[in-house]
Amino acid sequence: MTTRTKTVETKPAVTCSIWSRAIKSNSQWPDKEEFLDVIYWARQAIGIILGIVWGFIPIKGFLGLALFMIVNAAIIYLYYSNFQNIDEEEYGGAWELTKEGFMTSFAGFLVTWIIIYTGLYYD
Repeated sequence: MTTRTKTVETKPAVTCSIWSRAIKSNSQWPDKEEFLDVIYWARQAIGIILGIVWGFIPIKGFLGLALFMIVNAAIIYLYYSNFQNIDEEEYGGAWELTKEGFMTSFAGFLVTWIIIYTGLYYD
């Protein structure tokens, strides 16, 4: 009589390793999609944080939009070029990394900025 034993494969905590590599300088990124995910979600957090800051500081109009674009792009550029020392050509160039998740970050920024600003400065 044969008995079958069921083997259960366990996956390592992939999420923990991704975020630990994200906050560690000069990390290795064997899977390019993981690094692009880090860029995407970091940009979302930056958008929400800048929306809150722009709402509390009564910044209005085109100045707020332009500052968001500059600050958002600069933070991401400094992150991947100086902190992680990524060769941008492996990811399709600087433009590909700079635009990764930008529009969704912009939408989150606008919603947050409008809600905070309206709640604080309109009667």
